[in-house]
Amino acid sequence: MKKHKKLVAAALILLSLLSIFNLTGCSIKISAQDLTEGYEPESVYKREPDKAFIDSQTDFSVNLFKVTANNEGENILISPLSVGLALAMTANGADNQTLSEMEALLCDGFGIQSLNEYFSSYVNSLDSGEKYKVSIANSIWFRDDENRLSVEKDFLQTNANYYSAQIYKTPFDKKTVSDINNWVKLHTDKTIDKIVDEINPNAVMYLINALAFDAEWEHVYEKSDITNGTFTSYGGEKQDTEMMTSEERLYLCDENSTGFIKNYSGGKYSFAALLPNEGIDIYEYIQGLTGERLQNTFDGAQASAVKATMPKFSYEYESSLNDALKKLGMNSAFDESKADFSKMGKSSNGNIFISEVKHKTFICVDERGTKAGAVTSVAMDNGAADPMSMHSVKLDRPFVYMIIDNDTNLPLFIGAVTDIN
Repeated sequence: MKKHKKLVAAALILLSLLSIFNLTGCSIKISAQDLTEGYEPESVYKREPDKAFIDSQTDFSVNLFKVTANNEGENILISPLSVGLALAMTANGADNQTLSEMEALLCDGFGIQSLNEYFSSYVNSLDSGEKYKVSIANSIWFRDDENRLSVEKDFLQTNANYYSAQIYKTPFDKKTVSDINNWVKLHTDKTIDKIVDEINPNAVMYLINALAFDAEWEHVYEKSDITNGTFTSYGGEKQDTEMMTSEERLYLCDENSTGFIKNYSGGKYSFAALLPNEGIDIYEYIQGLTGERLQNTFDGAQASAVKATMPKFSYEYESSLNDALKKLGMNSAFDESKADFSKMGKSSNGNIFISEVKHKTFICVDERGTKAGAVTSVAMDNGAADPMSMHSVKLDRPFVYMIIDNDTNLPLFIGAVTDIN
């Protein structure tokens, strides 16, 4: 795992399926043929987020986090929203068992059409303000070779309708690699330079989601709030660091941890931290999490003063998500003989299936605030408080944290810090 001390943080998630990529933006030149005008979003029904949606997405977020937290001593960071959006777009091309498995993972209790309606409404609710910004972009790239790939128009139109996906037709050559990486650089605020080194000869489509987050704290730390301190890593190493201290007003507590919620400017988004109790291993704590338990912890937040101390931190995380998604029940999509993406298109070279899923993330938390981003690519191959009662939470050993949308308490990002060097 690489770590970068950057002021800017971004989160990248690369999923390789047959070949689907998401692109948007115009500042950096992209030479691929843009077919977006031929698939203008149509007026569609949008379903307001309710308990069913929130519960399903919390479960997905926690379950994905748990199966990726498997390397002891490694910092973790994923964007469940970015992964969910990329997989939802992909699921619009799936059918039969492949679709059923993806629906069970992404939207247990309702189908892909309802998920499209929920996501379309939810993404539109993630607004930006003067000192906070969330931006989300999607696109589809497919191989310009009608002899090898015939793309279903309904698949493209559905993703344009609900995800505003831009659509590109390209020869999948070296210029395509450059175009994709330029798009990634643009939509991660230049914190991710590239996502593709080369294109697999069997790749026929790429689908990418990009998510960027940038927000100042509601109350920016002053110089007097920053002191030298020590963080004890998962391996027991005492690490010198700068600690930031503030007084917060929402205290989190469950049977295994304590924590706090710290607002970003505007009050739309927050940073939430959970510190496992002394004697509880960080990985045991993570494996004990459930979606219901996390929502109950947020719902039970106490209006109480909290002396909150946390380190500045910045790091990069990278992992393959293939095995994680298979463990969560999404198996046939990766099986060349069983995958059914017939609603996506057909290839004369063989059956379309997911070839690889990769996840890469960046984050930086400092006295000003937090800047983060995420890119998910699915590539497909054929074949007021009483001061006397103030709580204290000091994040000086491994902890779990999230960037959450305050309206739903859904995590845009979820991670764990086990080492700050």
